[in-house]
Amino acid sequence: MYQYIQYETQDGLATITLNRPEVYNALNQGIKEELLQAFKEAEHNPEIRVVVLAGAGKAFCSGQDLKSAQQEMQGKSYATAIRAYYNPLILQMRQMPKPIIARIHGIAAGAGCSLALACDVLVASEEAILSELFVGIGLVMDSGSTYFLPRMIGSLKAFELATLGTQVQAAVALELGLVNKVVPEDSLDQAVHTYAEGYLNAPSATVGLIKKMLYQSANMNLEEVLELEAEYQDKAAVTQDHQEGIRAFMEKRDPVFKGK
Repeated sequence: MYQYIQYETQDGLATITLNRPEVYNALNQGIKEELLQAFKEAEHNPEIRVVVLAGAGKAFCSGQDLKSAQQEMQGKSYATAIRAYYNPLILQMRQMPKPIIARIHGIAAGAGCSLALACDVLVASEEAILSELFVGIGLVMDSGSTYFLPRMIGSLKAFELATLGTQVQAAVALELGLVNKVVPEDSLDQAVHTYAEGYLNAPSATVGLIKKMLYQSANMNLEEVLELEAEYQDKAAVTQDHQEGIRAFMEKRDPVFKGK
C-alpha cells in the first residue's frame, strides 16, 4: 500500500516508519499523504492500542524536502500546501485517542521536529538533535511547532530556539522537557519497547480520554477544566477496564486491561 513509509502491526502495536533514508526521510507530498493515511488506519483498527513513529536509516526526519517542494509547489502558495497536507496530519496525530511514541535518532529538524513534538511520548538516542530550523531559510515555524514549543518549554526558550534555529542536543532536550527519555543508540529500541509495553497493558480507552483532556485543557480556564474532568470521568466509568480495575483492587491482584 505504501511507497514512502513502512506500516507494520504486531500484538496491538503499529509501527510507522518514514522510509526515505536517502534524503534523511525528508517530507515530500507523497510521504505526508501516506502518513495521514497510516495514522487513520491505526486509529480505526480496534486491535491497535499504541503507535510508534520512527525514521529509517540515519535520521528521524530532516523536514520538508525542499527539492521536491519546488516541483510540487508550482502555482501554489505555502499556505495552501500547509493547509492541505501538514495541518490535517498534525491534527490527526493529536486528536486520535491512541498514544504515539516518537523514536528519535539523528536529526529531527523543521517540520520533522514538529512531527516529533506532535507525538505523545518522545524517546531519543544520545546522538539525536532537534532543531526548529525554519528561520534558517527565512520561514516561520509550521506544522504545530508554534503551539507545541512554548507549551513544552516556555515562551522565552521557545523564542530563542525558534528565532536562532538552534540545534538542541538530546541531553539538552531532556533538560528542557522536549523529550521524555534519552538513551544510548543501542538501547533506543528497548526504551521505546518499554514505553509501548506499558501502553499495551494500560486501560487504552482511559489513556485515550486522558490524551483528549490534556489537549483540550490547554485553552481552558479552571472552571472549564473541572467540568471537562467530570464529563470524561463518566465516560471512563462505563469502560470494561474500569470494572476490571475495581475487581482487581478488591481481589488484591494486578488488573488485566483489555483496552475496552
